[in-house]
Amino acid sequence: MDAVALSFEQALLVLNGLPQIGPITTRRLLEAFAGDAPSLFRASPEALKAVKGVGPVIAAAIAEWRTSFDLEREEERIAKAGVRFLPSIDLEYPSLLREIHDPPIGLYRKGRHVLDRPCVAIVGSRRTTHYGQTIARRFGVELARAGYCVVSGLARGIDTAAHEGALSCGGRTVGVLGHGIDLVYPPENLALFRALSEQGAILSEFPFSRPPDRQTFAMRNRIVAGMSVALVVVESDVDGGSMITAKFAGDQGRQVFAVPGRIDQPSSSGCHQLIRDGATLLTCVDDILAELGYLNGLQPGPILDNPARHPNSVRASEPLSENETRVVSTLQGGALLPLDVIARESELPIAVVASTVMQLELKRRLIKRADGRYELRTDG
Repeated sequence: MDAVALSFEQALLVLNGLPQIGPITTRRLLEAFAGDAPSLFRASPEALKAVKGVGPVIAAAIAEWRTSFDLEREEERIAKAGVRFLPSIDLEYPSLLREIHDPPIGLYRKGRHVLDRPCVAIVGSRRTTHYGQTIARRFGVELARAGYCVVSGLARGIDTAAHEGALSCGGRTVGVLGHGIDLVYPPENLALFRALSEQGAILSEFPFSRPPDRQTFAMRNRIVAGMSVALVVVESDVDGGSMITAKFAGDQGRQVFAVPGRIDQPSSSGCHQLIRDGATLLTCVDDILAELGYLNGLQPGPILDNPARHPNSVRASEPLSENETRVVSTLQGGALLPLDVIARESELPIAVVASTVMQLELKRRLIKRADGRYELRTDG
């Protein structure tokens, strides 16, 4: 293919796929050439090297791009996989992501979801606890029902739970990958990958078959933070990847929330450090809604096309299942009961009670007190 014949999108695909050039240098090149990506491949080495950060190696990589990037094969794979490449000027490119200092010049997207609503990222440890998974899943449900798109990294642990929560209520969720969009990592998340492709979207800035490594995961984390109005860290140790994502979010001017945990649990140490450093302590989704100021301003999307269009629209009027009715009956008259007593009085297995009270919390029928006991809500 003649370099002169490269279209704008093809030129961006090539630039994005050259391993010698990072997003900051690519951005400088495009700015120096007035955004005319194809002209970079017609420019002289001297003109390229006049750009800050561009030396002989990068100039040669652009001039000899065919030796390291097979454009024709990449386009074939894009078409076959049902993927679309979104240049940063595309209307469907995440608008907030353009604001960071090193945005990707383009994103590979699999899935039909258009990012037309605010995003909130939920991240955390891969080696999580049952508590962390429960909280991440609950927040995924509540944020999705409130009309937000839940963003995470499709990793084990907290990421998986957050995606599953959003999917479970028909909500929108986006997985951002730290590798090529044709790869599934971890492999056990294949079913989740497919569900996101159908009900939400998968995003990656990396060309096909790019394997994951420490650098690609860090680059992925800046996208997770950059495309979101807020970041929620559920569980993380002080050296976890989520702490890197939180730093990106802080640097990008995003609101950072952290969920407290047990003081003797290593997986909560990162969250506690974030709170000490100024992150907002998070106990419920209402904290996010109030902090972001969307309680009266969020426009409803497809999920909110129902009589309760308020972002906090999980209402007590929703019908109860048989198990939910039995649990509610044990708390009538102002009773304050722990799980084991609720299980005994409702004559339900404690595992069933645990999942049932979570659903009742989502329906805003009951609340969990600081001492671990449950009571019925009185505020509707």
